[in-house]
Amino acid sequence: MIGHHGQLTSGIRSGGGAIAPTGQRGGRIATPRWIAAATSAFALVVLAGCSTVDSLSSVAPTSAEQNMTATAVAAPGVDIREAVAEAEAGSGSKPFHVAVVRPRFGDNDRHDFKRRKPTDYDVHGIDVSKYQTSVDWHTARASGVSFAFIKATEGGDRVDTRFREHWHGARRAGVPRAAYHFYYFCRPASEQARWFIANVPREKNSLPPVLDMEWNPSSPSCKLRPPAATVRAEMKAFLEIVEKHYGKKPIIYTSIDFFDDNDLSTFTGYPYWLRSVADHPTDRYGAHPFTFWQYTGTGVVPGIKGNTDINVFNGSVSTWKNWLRKHAS
Repeated sequence: MIGHHGQLTSGIRSGGGAIAPTGQRGGRIATPRWIAAATSAFALVVLAGCSTVDSLSSVAPTSAEQNMTATAVAAPGVDIREAVAEAEAGSGSKPFHVAVVRPRFGDNDRHDFKRRKPTDYDVHGIDVSKYQTSVDWHTARASGVSFAFIKATEGGDRVDTRFREHWHGARRAGVPRAAYHFYYFCRPASEQARWFIANVPREKNSLPPVLDMEWNPSSPSCKLRPPAATVRAEMKAFLEIVEKHYGKKPIIYTSIDFFDDNDLSTFTGYPYWLRSVADHPTDRYGAHPFTFWQYTGTGVVPGIKGNTDINVFNGSVSTWKNWLRKHAS
C-alpha cells in the first residue's frame, strides 16, 4: 500500500431518501425504528456542523458518540434506512463464513512463486482505498473475498474519501473488515492515534485496527526517516493508544525494506500482515510469524474495477473461524 494525500474530509453526512409511511400494528400507528434512528442521525449532523477539523484531530469522541455514529449515520449516498437496518443486523445480514475455499483470482502481473503459493491457502481477502472507486461487495464476497482491510486515515488530518462507502458496503455484504491507518513520520504518534479514533467507529464485530508502517518516498511533504529506535517507540505509542480504545490488539502491516531497516524482528507481541509479492514471506522475513500475507498488488477480483491488492490468512478455514471468534466478536 502507498500513502496518498487525498482530499480532507470531516464532519458527518447522511444519505437521502424519501420517508416511507409509518407502519400499523394492532390498529395503532407505530413509528418504525429507523425513523427514531434517523432523528438521532439528524441531531448528529447538526452537532457536527459545530465542530471543526482541528477539534476532531485533537479530541477523540466519547464512547457514546462513537456508538451513535456507527448505529445511525449512513455513508454518503446510502439511504439512512439501509444504515439502520445494517446496524440492527449486527455485523451484516450473513454470518462470517468462507464462500470459496482457495479461490483463484486473476492477476495482471502474475508471479510464479517457487515455494508455497498463495493458492495453497484457504482464506483470501483484499485491501482497498479511494483508488478502488467501485466495489460490488456482494460479488467480491461470492468470488472468494473473505475479509477486507480498508484505508481509513493517514497522518493527523486526512481521511480516505471512500472509507465510509467501503466500510458500510463491506458490512452490508457480510465481509469481515478492518480499518487501517497509514503512518506519517512528520506527526506525533499520539496525534495520529487520536485522529484514527475520531474517524473509525468502535464496533464489536470489526476486525482489529491496523497500523500501516512503510517508507513513503513519494510524499511531497514528509521525507523524514527517523532512526529505528524512534520508529519502534512511535509505533508502540500509537498501538497502545488504539488498543486501549478499541479493546483489540492491532495488526501491523509492513514491507520488506521497512521491516529490515527498523529491525522489526525484535518488535513482537502483535500480529503481522506482511507484504511479499515475489517470494513467500518465510523467504523474505525469515521465521518471523505472520497472520496475513499480501501477495500481489495487481490482482483481478470480480466486482472491483482495476488492480486490487490480494491477501491470504495464514491458516485453515477452521483456524480462520476460530480467529474471528476471538478477534471479531
